[in-house]
Parts: sequence; structure tokens; C-alpha cells
Amino acid sequence: PILTHSIDAARASGVFERVVVSTEDAEIEAVARSAGAEVHERATSLASDSARLTEVCLEFLAEEDAAGRHWDFFACLLATAPMRGADDVRRARALLEPGMCDFAMAVTTYPLPPLQALRTTEFGFLSPMWPEWVDVRSQETPSLFVDNGSTYFALVPAFRKERTFYGARLRGHVMPRSRSIDIDEPYDLELARMLAQRHAS
Repeated sequence: PILTHSIDAARASGVFERVVVSTEDAEIEAVARSAGAEVHERATSLASDSARLTEVCLEFLAEEDAAGRHWDFFACLLATAPMRGADDVRRARALLEPGMCDFAMAVTTYPLPPLQALRTTEFGFLSPMWPEWVDVRSQETPSLFVDNGSTYFALVPAFRKERTFYGARLRGHVMPRSRSIDIDEPYDLELARMLAQRHAS
């Protein structure tokens, strides 16, 4: 199951005291336990498509406090990113530095120049999203990265204060696009399988 790849990466990284899967689903719970993870029974109110990741994390941290377990940092490794490895987890963790860096996430580069983005106008035409950048040569634009949907770290006090993984003092671990597959649709799964087979051969 795809979930086991993230559990394996977390356990192999050696940076966590506990690896916990948050879910309300019995089948996912069984997979998580068989892969060696603990399970956090997610509240029904946080088991909808409209629930936000930060809300789930804040609930979990509150429950940990109530149980007498207090943490300096935590991470979220999303199950839809099976290509992220243990070394990626370690490198993202190493970016956290109290007093200097409160948040870290895995990022990747864009396949095409993002500053040349086009948007649809109300009349159905295409218009540059950022007209001031659209004619600038890509080699003259600033380096831009995007959250690859896989790995998020935060110091707990800062996360509770800012309630986001995009905090003020954020660093990024740059991953190649070949390991930055975020599986949201069938094409993503097909691509991940192809890359995994190539890596295994």
C-alpha cells in the first residue's frame, strides 16, 4: 500500500521518537499498524474533504500535551508522496534551527517558467498573470521553488503561534522532480510506478 512508503521513510530516517498515522479509516489503521506505525484516531469533524492539515496537526499536538508528551518539533509526511526517501526526511529535519529556522519543507523546481503563467479572463481570453515578468528571459528571473506536497517540519511553539507550515522563518530542502511525485490523479500514479520500476532495475 502507498502509505507504507511514507512510514518506511519516517522510520528509516532515524529522526523520530514516534511515527503516527492519523486516520478515521479502519483499513488504513490496519495497514499503518502492520507497517510499524502507531495510530491517532482522527476526530470525525476532521475527517472531511474540507478539513485542513494544520487543524489535524493542532488537534494531535493538543492530545499529546494532554497525555504528558511534549515535543520540540514534529513533521507531516503525506502518504501521497511515495518517492520521498529517508534521506530527504533527514535533510529537511536538519534545516530546523531554534532561533533561526522554525519551519522546513521539501520543495522542487517548476517544469516550465512559472512567471510566464497565463490566466483566463472573464471573456475567455488568456492574459499574463504577471505582465511585468512575461517577457523577461527565464535565466534572468529569480530562482523559484514549489512545495512538492511531501514533507513538512515545524518547531511546535512556532507552529502553534503561526498555525501554518508556511511560517515566517521557512527553509526548503530541494528535491528533484523525479522524487517529487504527489499522487492526486491516475496519471501521477502511473508516473510514480514508471519511475519506481526504472529505479529498481
